[in-house]
Amino acid sequence: MEVLRPTLINIGGRIYRKNAVREASHQIEEEEDDFYRESAQCLDEPCDDFIVEETERGFQCTIDLPSQLFKYIIGKKGETKRTLESETRTSISIPRPGVEGDIVISGQHRNGVISARTRIELLAESFRRKQQFTHFLSFALNQPQIQKNFLLFKDEVLAKCFKDRGVEGTIFQNPAKLHLTIGTLVLLNEKEVTQANELLKCCKEEFLDKITGSKPLQVKVAGIEYMNDDPAMVDVLYAKVEMKDGSES
Repeated sequence: MEVLRPTLINIGGRIYRKNAVREASHQIEEEEDDFYRESAQCLDEPCDDFIVEETERGFQCTIDLPSQLFKYIIGKKGETKRTLESETRTSISIPRPGVEGDIVISGQHRNGVISARTRIELLAESFRRKQQFTHFLSFALNQPQIQKNFLLFKDEVLAKCFKDRGVEGTIFQNPAKLHLTIGTLVLLNEKEVTQANELLKCCKEEFLDKITGSKPLQVKVAGIEYMNDDPAMVDVLYAKVEMKDGSES
């Protein structure tokens, strides 16, 4: 049980915990930079397949966002909304808090309407990332043999670590709820839940079935890992999963 009993090093009379070195990857940061850079380049042209309609008074387009994000577009005492309207020379109509509906952007200049929409989408995306996850995707792992092995693992841990603080039966998952999490989502209304469901079905039919040949993937569950670099602060342990054929996908 290396997680519960990490290697200790004595330096100058002080005891230090030796943690495994994990290489930091900056791939995500680069992707985020690319995301914002590409979005900034779209201030004068549509970044997506949205429609800008020409009206008698100029131009207009709509944005479909969950009502939970409206407050971030409005800002404190309406300051963010007023700034957007002033800088893009548009008028932005937002439904009342708690009321689902489209945000409507109107302006005399097409580029101003496009710019306002792009900036609203960036704001919405930024604040969406700060929301707590509402859903997660997983595969059930509650087959009888897996449950049996899990209970054997539980008994072994309790037998060997009964003297360790906090190690007791209540910290283990219910065997009937064992699962493999493959992703987490922030879905803020029923429409987004429906869209996510349809997208997952589409991914299975158009990508996964073709990649796997409609055959099941075999994985190996071995060892445990923790969600923190300091074992003293760990509150979640999870099983490590590997492809049985040794591949990474």
